[in-house]
Amino acid sequence: MSTRSLITDEEASPEVLAVFEDIRKTRGSDFINNFWRALAHDPRQLKAIWGELKLVMGPGTIDPITKEMIYIAVSVANGCSYCIHSHTAAAKAKGMSEAQHSELVSIIGMAGKTNHLVTALQVPVDDAFKV
Repeated sequence: MSTRSLITDEEASPEVLAVFEDIRKTRGSDFINNFWRALAHDPRQLKAIWGELKLVMGPGTIDPITKEMIYIAVSVANGCSYCIHSHTAAAKAKGMSEAQHSELVSIIGMAGKTNHLVTALQVPVDDAFKV
């Protein structure tokens, strides 16, 4: 259960509706997910976070599926179930295959395991890896 109500379009201020409309236009969908509706209690934060997300996840040197897969991996590391679900859906919508998802989950699992082992053993960083 959310700690805040989810702002509907009918309840939204003009500032919030402007962000919702930009989300719809950018994504080519009428759907506004619950994250944005929860953030809508603070229109300044909603606008800032949406703008930053649009910038980071928008066109760049990393392809859209890879960006979503990175987002999934970080969300797993941070234990954010909502983000795991929403970015897995986004990655699949952008063309991530079941085989790619399976490989991603294997990489996440391996990285977690080796990170824990290195941390437990306090292995020093090789000089060759230092910049």
